Amino acid sequence: MSDHFVFAKAHVRALFVALMLAGPASPGLAQDASEQKPDPPEPTAAVFDEFDRGTPRGTAIGYLTACRAGDYTRAARYLDLRRLDPAERNTLGPKLARELKVVLDRQLWVPVDDLSEDPAGIQGDGLEAHVDRLGRIDGPDGGVEIDLERVSREDGVPIWQVSAATVARVPRLYAEFGYGPLERFLPSVFFEVRVLEVLLWQWVALLFLTFTAWLLAYLAAATTLAVLRPILARTETDLDDRLFDTMLPPLRLFMTIFLFWIGSNSLGLAVPAEAFISAVCRAAVLGAITWLLMRLVNVVGEVVEQRLETRGQETAVPLVAPGRKAVKGVIFLVTFVAMLDNFGFNVTALVAGLGVGGIAVALAAQKSIENLFGGIMLYADRPVRVGDYCGFGGRVGVIEEIGMRSTRIRTLDRTIVTVPNAEFSSLQIENFAERDSIRLSTTLGLRYETTPDQIRHLLVELRRLLYAHPMVSNDTARVRFTSFGAFSLDLEIRAYVTTSDWTEFMGIREDLYLQIMDLVAASGTGFAFPSQTLYLGKDDGLDSERGQAAAAEVAAWREQHELFLPDFSDAEIERLQGKHEWPPVGTPGETHDSGYSAKGGDET
Repeated sequence: MSDHFVFAKAHVRALFVALMLAGPASPGLAQDASEQKPDPPEPTAAVFDEFDRGTPRGTAIGYLTACRAGDYTRAARYLDLRRLDPAERNTLGPKLARELKVVLDRQLWVPVDDLSEDPAGIQGDGLEAHVDRLGRIDGPDGGVEIDLERVSREDGVPIWQVSAATVARVPRLYAEFGYGPLERFLPSVFFEVRVLEVLLWQWVALLFLTFTAWLLAYLAAATTLAVLRPILARTETDLDDRLFDTMLPPLRLFMTIFLFWIGSNSLGLAVPAEAFISAVCRAAVLGAITWLLMRLVNVVGEVVEQRLETRGQETAVPLVAPGRKAVKGVIFLVTFVAMLDNFGFNVTALVAGLGVGGIAVALAAQKSIENLFGGIMLYADRPVRVGDYCGFGGRVGVIEEIGMRSTRIRTLDRTIVTVPNAEFSSLQIENFAERDSIRLSTTLGLRYETTPDQIRHLLVELRRLLYAHPMVSNDTARVRFTSFGAFSLDLEIRAYVTTSDWTEFMGIREDLYLQIMDLVAASGTGFAFPSQTLYLGKDDGLDSERGQAAAAEVAAWREQHELFLPDFSDAEIERLQGKHEWPPVGTPGETHDSGYSAKGGDET
């Protein structure tokens, strides 16, 4: 097909309207409005002609209108038949008019809007003054110019007709571009009934072609499925099976469209109908590609969700669904713009408008976008998860929900605090749920009457207590005589309890504090009173008997080289490991006897 038959995308919309209206001037809708037409010369006086052949445009419109109405006798009046035998003009004229219309329909869409309305025709176009060209049809034997020529009517009045040279070439053109053997086998009604510039036999062929293309595509897909399914079943993963099942329906549709398009090119459709079907096929291909991408996005989303769950990143799973929808939205938007461009709409202004509108929306929704990205960062970095107990901005609470715009936190007062994600992600967040142990820290203030050996006794017993406790980390347990306070001798106790449950920690700390009080009393000393109030009263003083017993025990440790100060030996720590009763003796569920007492090591 020659370059005359290649239509720009902008013409398709006009062609569709022309097909729907099926008006006499519809051929002219193929004219590209963007082309610059030369300023026409001043028109000469129009002549009267009952067939409106006084101008090139009038002749073209009259001929096309008569052919569409099936009045080929009238259409023959627009042909220059002077080279024919006068006796044959009445029979050959309508036949040549019909054959020329068939050739024009299949090879050249007459640009009526480009034709001159001046009785003198277009001047300065490089042709003879009395000739206007409709176009050129290229064939295997060379090109044929389709010309209008200004000739004299029987009464000498100048009129425009299809040139005699063009009429002489119509039989050869029809033999090359006509219907061929179909005319000999099909009734004439199949070539006379025309709907939307498509003949009846072509409608039947299009329907048959649609079914055949679908059937062939289905059979090809079924054959491919039968061959590849056993191969895919041998793989360890089901990802290839899902991808194959996902791609098969869109690819089957694509194959159907391709086969239909190949078959439609052989039907010799009218140029506007062929251009419209080509545009529809391109649109269908875009739809098939979009369908395929949408299905692939679903598969990718499912794979991402499974991998997040496998890696223990369940909190990021809710982010997959909005991400999948966003990708689908972008694909749909691109497809929509491509569809408009395919049917000849000016998408440049649309894209520019979308850009300006997008900037306006982005500025108006700046905070919302910040919160959206803040939520994405919370899902990506995972400083906290739903259910975590955390501190933020001087407050503490449990994370109940991490949404796309805000995070909801239940405080210790059982209220709900809603914090925008942009603000929450910028705070220093302390996640208490991520700790592997909880720090135990306290200071004992002993009375100044306490003797050094009593302090030594107490230090040893306190360390025994911490080392023996199964819930206290030995590596971090520390008991030190640290300072002489204003009214007390200070012992610092530092250790880490190996639990992340605050409620359990409080129970362990309570048990340790109670046993510390027993050890202080067993050492014959007591806690200092942090008071400067003067009072008169009888003071029972310290227990001298217990003090002597503690001093004797320290003396025995010295003799046996078991005074583990300033540090316990590794062997002693290992011997004490786990000797302390836990849960405490007397609590529900306590069934063991470790043989250890808070007083002084192993019981005998």
